[in-house]
Amino acid sequence: MESLHSKLAQPHSVDSPRGLHALPYSGYTIKWASLVWEISEAQALRRRVFCEEQQLFESDDLDVLDHVNTKQRAITLVALGSLCGWHEEVVATVRIHQEAPGVWYGSRLAVDKKFRRQGQLGASLIKLAVSSAHALGCNLFLANVQLQNESLFTRLHWQRIGTNVLRDQEHALMRADLDFYPPCRTPYSGFMVRGRGARSSTAELAPSLLSISAPKNPRFCAEGASL
Repeated sequence: MESLHSKLAQPHSVDSPRGLHALPYSGYTIKWASLVWEISEAQALRRRVFCEEQQLFESDDLDVLDHVNTKQRAITLVALGSLCGWHEEVVATVRIHQEAPGVWYGSRLAVDKKFRRQGQLGASLIKLAVSSAHALGCNLFLANVQLQNESLFTRLHWQRIGTNVLRDQEHALMRADLDFYPPCRTPYSGFMVRGRGARSSTAELAPSLLSISAPKNPRFCAEGASL
């Protein structure tokens, strides 16, 4: 399997202006993470969701599955907000790992709160997670799902088969129906999903023009306003 760190690029700062993006992207790329900055931003997003927002961990949610040299090292998947074909930032993430031959797990599904109204990023990551594992010989895909997300997984053809308590919280142990997840053999390329409520083409090509055009065209200003 190709190393997650085999492709290098100049790392981006998590606190860069890209993180201040206020409008929906025109599209999102769903893929296996392959660049250093993608993995770094995915881990930063996990800290914001699981440590700061949900307070399930104190300062870091990384565990043995995230360590580079472990046999069961997890694969990181990301949803990347895109402008004019350029990947701007990680807006959602999940990870998968093989627990035993043919048995895979998904975990740490997180969507940036600024992009949850897209309503498709988590589902798209789940689709690639199961389909890419299916291509690698998976015959059983499981996840311990937070109860507030159980209905989402049920709609995506998962079945609850048990209950586990993790971090003092009840989770639904769920199994994916692999018949609905055909194998995906190009996970590093992944696929694109169109953004909902995406900015107009003028705003996408030149966001700074919003401030110039708005006073002359109130309607354009309203349509370009943040959600």
